[in-house]
Amino acid sequence: MKTDIHPDYREVVFHDLSCDFKFITRSTINTRETIDFEGKQYPLVKIEVSAESHPFFTGKHKIVDTAGRVEKFRQKFGSVGSKTSVANG
Repeated sequence: MKTDIHPDYREVVFHDLSCDFKFITRSTINTRETIDFEGKQYPLVKIEVSAESHPFFTGKHKIVDTAGRVEKFRQKFGSVGSKTSVANG
């Protein structure tokens, strides 16, 4: 087995900027910034979304109105481009 070919696998702090949530996990990601977290110096990775802020996990997701999109498509193209009219009728 070759030596010195594996990336450095270490503890890293991920910071969710949208809700100011920080958590420690292990990663090989390269970072330029560091942070003092719980009395120790860690590499820092800034992220936009985590499980703490993602709408699916927080229960604040929006329901998309797909029926309105289908009706808009049928009004625009009629029965020419829609295969659903053949299946329904």
